[in-house]
This record gives sequence, C-alpha cells and structure tokens, in this order.
Amino acid sequence: MPNGAQALMNTLADAGVTVCFTNPGTSEMHFVAALDDEPRMRAVLALFEGVATGAADGYARMADRPAATLLHLGCGLGNGLANLHNARKGKVPVVNIVGDHATYHVPLDAQLQSDIETVARNVSPGFVRTSKSTAELCRDAVDAVVAARGLPGQVATLILPADVSWGDGGTPCPPPPAPTPSSADAVTVEAIAALLRGGGKTALLLGGHALREPALLAASRIAAKTGAKLLSEVFPTRLERGAGRPPIERIAYLAELAGVQLAGLEHLILVDAKSPVSFFAYPGKVSDLVPAGCTVHTLSTSAQDAAASLAALARALDAEQTPVTVQPAQRPGRPRGRLTAEKVCKAVGHLLPDNAILVDEAITSGLMLPVMTAGCPAHDLITLTGGAIGQGLPNAIGAAIACPKRPVVALIGDGTAMYTIQSLWTMAREQLDVTAIIFNNASYSVLNVELERVGAERIGAKARSQLDINGPRLDFARLAQGMGVHAARADTAEAFVKALEYALSHPGPHLIEAMVPESLGGAKRRILPWLLRALPALPPGVARALKRKLAP
Repeated sequence: MPNGAQALMNTLADAGVTVCFTNPGTSEMHFVAALDDEPRMRAVLALFEGVATGAADGYARMADRPAATLLHLGCGLGNGLANLHNARKGKVPVVNIVGDHATYHVPLDAQLQSDIETVARNVSPGFVRTSKSTAELCRDAVDAVVAARGLPGQVATLILPADVSWGDGGTPCPPPPAPTPSSADAVTVEAIAALLRGGGKTALLLGGHALREPALLAASRIAAKTGAKLLSEVFPTRLERGAGRPPIERIAYLAELAGVQLAGLEHLILVDAKSPVSFFAYPGKVSDLVPAGCTVHTLSTSAQDAAASLAALARALDAEQTPVTVQPAQRPGRPRGRLTAEKVCKAVGHLLPDNAILVDEAITSGLMLPVMTAGCPAHDLITLTGGAIGQGLPNAIGAAIACPKRPVVALIGDGTAMYTIQSLWTMAREQLDVTAIIFNNASYSVLNVELERVGAERIGAKARSQLDINGPRLDFARLAQGMGVHAARADTAEAFVKALEYALSHPGPHLIEAMVPESLGGAKRRILPWLLRALPALPPGVARALKRKLAP
C-alpha cells in the first residue's frame, strides 16, 4: 500500500495536475521521493519560492488548469507570497502544497515552526486546509483541486505534515468531475439588452475569461450593434489579441488618464471584471474611477461563464451575425539609431512570431508596447495582475512549459527582474524557448513618476537615491551567462534587432539586455504631473488626444 505522498502524487496526476514547481526542504522529502513513482508528474526546480509560485501562475494562465507548487513550511510560503498575490488577483488556479512539521513535532516550537494557515489565508482565502491524517490526505487534495479550478480560479493551499506524507495507508482518490459554471440568467441578460437598446453612452468592461477570443468576438458584435464602447481591465490575466482578433482598449494605469477614457459614461457593464478604481490613493484625488452619474451593471461575475453570457446577450440583441471589427495585420518598421525603450517595443512589433506568448512586465519602458504589437500575428498577452513586481520572468517559465511549441517573449524592467532573477537558471535547466528582454535604465522609473504625482515635499538627494539603481549598474548579460542562458547586450537599435532575430530563430532560452534611457525621465517626468492635473479642465477631444500620446 502506498504512503501518503505516493497516493497524493497519483491523485494529483489523475486530477490533471501534472506539473509541480518545487523548492523543497526536509519536511517535503517524502513528496520529493514520490515524484519518481509518478511518470505523469513533471517536477521543475526553482531556486527561490517566488519563482515557483510565479511559474505556477504563468502555467495555469496558458494551460487553463492548475499546476502545483511545493514549498517548505511557512517561511518558504512567505517567500512565494508576492506571486501568489498576483495569481489571486488574476483569479488563476494554483494548488499550493506547503510542507509542515510532523504533527507531534509542532508543539515543540522548533526553529522553523510558524502558523502556516494564517500566512496562507492572505493569498488563499477560499481554501486553506491542514491534512490531519494519511487516510484523509487524498480527499483533501481533491477538494483543493476542485477549489482551485472552479470559477473564479483561486489559490488553494493544502498543508502537508511530514508524518501524514510518510505514513502508510494512503488511498488515491478518483478525479473530481469537470466544473460546469453557470452563465448570466435570462432576466439579467434581458435587462442588459434593454439598457443597450435604450441608447446613452455605455461601455462594456471586460476582464478575466471575457478577454479570450470567443468572448471578445461576441462582445465586438454587441458593440457594433449598439454603439457601446469596449474596454479591458488595466492588467489582464490573459488577453488574446493581434491581427484578426477584435481590438479592445485597455484602461490606463494612471487614474487621470483612465478618467479621460471613462468620462461621460452613463452606464458601465461589467463582464468578469471589477469596477475600476485607482491603483493607489493620492492626496485630493478620488479613488473610485466610475464617473459621477454613471450606473454600474453586472452581466456576469467572475464565478460565471463570461463567453456564454456574452453569447446570450448577443442573441438577445439579434447581433449574432453582426460584422465584427478586427485588428488589421500591420507591423512597425525596423528601428534604427540609438536604442530607446520605444525602439525596443518597435523591434518586438517588427519581429514578433506567430502564436507567441507576450509577457509584459516592462513597467514604464513598455508604454509603447500595446500600439507597436497591436497588428502583429495573433498572440496572447500576460500582464502584472496584482502589481507585485517580480512576476514576469517566472510567468514566462510557466507559459513555456504549458505551451512548449509556442515562443515566449518576456519584456521586463531592470528593477523587477532582480526580484526573481533566479528564473534564468530554471529556464536554462529546462531548456525553455523564452526570450527575456531586460530594459536596463538603471532606475525604478515608475517610482520616480509616482514621487512626482503624490505631492511629496522637499525631494532631495537622499530620497532620489532610493529610486536609483545606477551605482553599481547591473549587468544582466553577465548574470544570465552565469546561470547558463545565452545573452547579448545592445545599445543601438541595429544591435538589438540583430540579437532579437538570433534569439527568435534559435531554441532558447535567451536574454537581451537593452541599454536604454528612462522613458519618463527628465523634463517629461517633471511636466507629467502638471499635464495630468490639467486633464479635467481640457476639452474632451484634447484630453483624449493627450491620453493617446501619453499611453496609447
């Protein structure tokens, strides 16, 4: 009869959880040993828990099923919290397995003892369970899988005491049935349809699964039929975009620019999306971005089937055959001259392969990425859902493992890259087809922008030094080479294009270090707060034009 860990491994694989991102310790050794008994389970080692959790997030976004993590006690879980936070905000399914001391060892309060359940509830509020016995372990695991993969997806945390893992008498459990989410009810659909028939300035705000192609097509038909505006949440979990797919306008990160996009709306209809709020609070500025006089409605929640709900709404509006506007195929030209962040984005748009996965954690350096890649061949976009930086490189690992035949291109800021730089080692070990582009502007540029926006007084040299990573300047090409990743450094557009062409034509992983100035530096940064404050007083057409200039 198998022990608990062996039975657990079999149960997970039967339930479709066939990848585990690991950073184990002593309490998890029986789980580690059980990996050899289950050929269906792929084990991927990360050198830092935040890489493991971020990789599980990226995997689930692209595979549409959860991966597992294996973390060591409360401290290991704590190291992985930031990317579990991003997964929680993105409603991404993850089965989080956290080892614990043997049940009889817990009362001794050993050096690594902690309250794991309390730590876990920060990122896994819907399901946290400590398995009490080997006999119950596999049933607990099935419950965790059910919780993770339902709608909305979530992080489900199963805490595994060492003696429950090594104990004899483990009994694998059969896989749970596939989830069958409901869609918007007929009354809701008809109420929203009547609202859209009635005219008025209306927008559909799409998030989550509403940003996949079938849902986008239905939403585009509805918009074409009724004149409603289509908007996307600021940071999509996964957006299917590019040539031949319906275009959609993302709400801007800066609240002032989002206000321009939402101005004048009378009705805002949510589809698997949250009502828009400012990313942070700012002195003298509102946090709720819904304009005065606008009523918020919900077609479908994150617990419902967004595509089915939009299809039902299209039927109610007799819009099923309405022609759809799609993004035409177009690419920017080949950039030349001194390298800038905009030229990096232009080069990516010029060369992005068909069916690529684009991971965007470029922060300010990626301001031009959406417009430069809009007409590229159809691709998927992954973004920073929870705002906790250090997501991009681990997400790229998970996406590449979920979709091994698709090229992954990750655009990453230099500050955020250092949070999970260990990802490069895992990319090399697993020989993943990832091209990581690091924007090296030697600054936490977005924080310099925020320092200007929040109205902080007496900004001196000491304050500025906390946002400056220029001394010593990081050398990402050497860091990558030290972890087994082919790397190049470029400070001209010609050199960058040559490096990107090489990376995309040879199996990865690759890293290209782009030596660029800040996108929002110097005079641009100083004038930005003034421009943002002026927006409400400008004529709507001028405000919209300025918004397109600042954040296309």
